[in-house]
Amino acid sequence: MRRYEVLQRIEAVGVVAVVRAENSEHARKIALACMEGGIDAIEITFTVPGAHKVIESLTEEFGDRLLVGAGTVLDSETARIGILAGAKYVVSPAFDAETAKLCNRYQIPYMPGCMTLTEMIQAMEAGADVIKVFPGSLGGPDFIKAVKGPLPQAVLMPTGGVSLENVDQWINNGCIAVGVGGNLTKGTPEDMTKAAQALVAKVREARGQ
Repeated sequence: MRRYEVLQRIEAVGVVAVVRAENSEHARKIALACMEGGIDAIEITFTVPGAHKVIESLTEEFGDRLLVGAGTVLDSETARIGILAGAKYVVSPAFDAETAKLCNRYQIPYMPGCMTLTEMIQAMEAGADVIKVFPGSLGGPDFIKAVKGPLPQAVLMPTGGVSLENVDQWINNGCIAVGVGGNLTKGTPEDMTKAAQALVAKVREARGQ
């Protein structure tokens, strides 16, 4: 799958599920529940034991039906492991120039975490596809408006602080998508599916779709 196709699909749904699963089977249950609820982008964080095996397992089972990404990637070495396992995009809590370079080399979308305009500009100059506004809870939806003033060209996706109650504010203020963890991936599979459906519906409503 080409780089632009991955980004288009993430933007189309508008929600990325951030998964901190205990094991591969738990991650699979979350993935199935989110897919059932209309979310086809799953970020497997490298805080999960054997994260690369989880990425590999989900990629082998679902193929292009599921956009599996590598999350909490701190360096280029970890990014390469994730890409080799099948990750279709790479997400970091902070910007790393070597990770950006590696992702550009293999044409994999890179989404580094940034919280200041300086960090965002550095990431954009290095070719980052999406700026992960992290932690989103620090500035809230209004922070997006503040960033979009001087940087209207910035492609933003918050993670942290996103909920069903405020997801429309993030979208309306200029985000192409949102990353959601605990508010989406806790409870039973049925709970996750309902949460996914509600988030997707709220994003569509905010976009006037």
